[in-house]
Amino acid sequence: MAEILAFPQKPEDRLRAALRRLDDALAEQKLAFTEFRTNLAALGGAVSGLEGSLNQYRANLAATQQDVARSQEAAKRLEKTADIWLQTAR
Repeated sequence: MAEILAFPQKPEDRLRAALRRLDDALAEQKLAFTEFRTNLAALGGAVSGLEGSLNQYRANLAATQQDVARSQEAAKRLEKTADIWLQTAR
């Protein structure tokens, strides 16, 4: 059930009630802003970690590309050697 609250009759009582609600709202806003800043800092840390992982991934990918290129060249040399051996074996 809903409880009906009495509305203050005197202007100064209404003002005090309004100021209390304003103080409560400001305290909630301050807490929310603090939580927002904390979450923003955590997000910054996560993005920084992601950036580091991405840079490591790029470096690994570049190293793999170089390994593949070297392997391809070695395979071509081996194929040429095999062709020479086949021709001399005939």
